[in-house]
Amino acid sequence: MPANVLVAYGTTNGSTRGIAEAVADVLRKEGLSADTASAATVTDVTPYDAFVVGGALYAGRWHRDARRFVRRNRRTLAERPLWLFSSGPLDASASEKDIPPVPWVRRAVDRLDARGHVTFGGCLEEGAKGRIARMIIRNGKGGDFRDFPEIEAWAARVADELIKREQTT
Repeated sequence: MPANVLVAYGTTNGSTRGIAEAVADVLRKEGLSADTASAATVTDVTPYDAFVVGGALYAGRWHRDARRFVRRNRRTLAERPLWLFSSGPLDASASEKDIPPVPWVRRAVDRLDARGHVTFGGCLEEGAKGRIARMIIRNGKGGDFRDFPEIEAWAARVADELIKREQTT
């Protein structure tokens, strides 16, 4: 039976959901079972063998729904393979260099013994919710900075690690 992976995400405008769906697609292509869900809607994590949790970054903080999901499920997450990702920089910096996790995520990586964290570029486009988001777009600072080949390559490494783990257990 292939590993059953939950890719949970916290997002306001949908950009992080797009990344989560791309990650889950790669996991499925590699032969794993993968579900995506908004972190706010997940009520039971017990059916899953591994987790990928992503949160949008807003003003240097991980999305509230992602933080709450991790806190609420910390015991189970600490017992199973876990990867975290952030999305947010509205420029090419995430594709050009490794961006360390924000402090809350850094602590979660350490406390839950997560296998890794990566920051991907974000996306903020016309119609975004929130006064600050609209101001950013009005000032010409929005756009889509998600690098899907990079996201897919990272997801393939996650899949590879899970498959190798399955083969040894």
